[in-house]
Amino acid sequence: MKRGIAAWALLLVCVLAAAVIGLLAPLEAGKASREAAQLLPADAAWRAALPADPEAATAAYLARIPAAAQQRVNAYVDGENALQFWGWLAGLAVAGVLLFTGWSARLRDAIEARVRASGLRTALYGALYVLITSLLLAPLAVYSGFFREHAFGMSNQTLAAWVTDQAVGLAVSAVLGALAILVLYAVIRRAPRSWWAWGAGVATVFGALLLLIAPAVIDPLFNTYKPLAAGEVRDSILSMARANGVPANDVLEFDASRQTHRISANVSGIFGSAAIRLNDNLLKRTSLPEIRAVTGHEMGHYVLNHIYKALIIMGVLFVAVGLAVHHISSWLLARYGSRWGLRGLTDVASLPLLAAVFSTVMLFATPVTNNLTMSQEIEADIFGINVAREPDGFAEVALKLSEYRKVKPAAWEAFIFNTHPSAYDRVLMAMRWKAENRAVLSPTPATAPSAASSE
Repeated sequence: MKRGIAAWALLLVCVLAAAVIGLLAPLEAGKASREAAQLLPADAAWRAALPADPEAATAAYLARIPAAAQQRVNAYVDGENALQFWGWLAGLAVAGVLLFTGWSARLRDAIEARVRASGLRTALYGALYVLITSLLLAPLAVYSGFFREHAFGMSNQTLAAWVTDQAVGLAVSAVLGALAILVLYAVIRRAPRSWWAWGAGVATVFGALLLLIAPAVIDPLFNTYKPLAAGEVRDSILSMARANGVPANDVLEFDASRQTHRISANVSGIFGSAAIRLNDNLLKRTSLPEIRAVTGHEMGHYVLNHIYKALIIMGVLFVAVGLAVHHISSWLLARYGSRWGLRGLTDVASLPLLAAVFSTVMLFATPVTNNLTMSQEIEADIFGINVAREPDGFAEVALKLSEYRKVKPAAWEAFIFNTHPSAYDRVLMAMRWKAENRAVLSPTPATAPSAASSE
């Protein structure tokens, strides 16, 4: 047994080491070029001189991204895509350690020896499972979430601040994981043959509840939210909200700059609630037309009911994924379950197996899930530009988002990995809209901050 434990521990170490080594080359490429990642400046005169042809205007916008910046973001994105594979492989190695060494079964036995209530046993196992797997995967998480982000100039955090955020996130995950696993195994035990169908419904409800409580309970654990100061930005955003049926009476600002340089915003809420939230990077690094463009896009997600549609799609997808997980896991349990000390699918100690199979099925479903997300992002882009009426602001912010998204990825790459339109697609869409609406456009120029730096 000791040899088996040592073998699986060695496998996990090798997988994590291979992941780090495999990603070091693009990391170094990013480190070498991040200093030259600034966008070339533009002003109102430059925009006024843009060609009327959308393709030519798009080319002019994209020419402001230096070659070094494009090399940097290509290296960053290639590494991110590779991390999806390495993260999956590391997850399989962790599942192998827990199953083949018998640790999962022994953890179950230890809990059963000390806890009488069946539900509490399941919840406790779930919480410990989240903690154990997170600790085993910590080397890869530290590399990808801290060192790599710093090497590419994406992160502002000290190691201590990053670890603190990770610890808070782990505590939240342990609590939510315990509840989710408790409900999952209650469903499996109640309906062992059709749990996958009922489980999809439960997962959808759980997702809706998480969307409801996250803005008020979870998000403030990581950032400070406060009302945006009265002024032109606040008035403009609230005007757009009133005009488009977004029931928000205030705009919130949060301090994302304590973690990252990235710009972002969101309009969240379900069941008649709505909260407009802008990160401080957006407010500091962009102009009013850019802020209007970003917020108009986020309002599109709300007005077009993308949250509800995503929940329905998730439920349908989970039915198909759950059916596959049920059959594959049942076959593996029949073949190897006794070796792993498992009592069947209703045994909570089978969780590492379910997690490994689920992650594998979802990996192969990545193009499907990503393209479903992409379709909603395109719809929100179209909604946002029609609401904000800021094509140059939209194009300008698309360039800033290219700090961590490829400017023009290959078609196959976009199909498999992309969840958002590229800078090329977004600028082209904005320039086409501008060409068709020149007669009615507001004369407000999209003047960005003079530095307009990437990082």
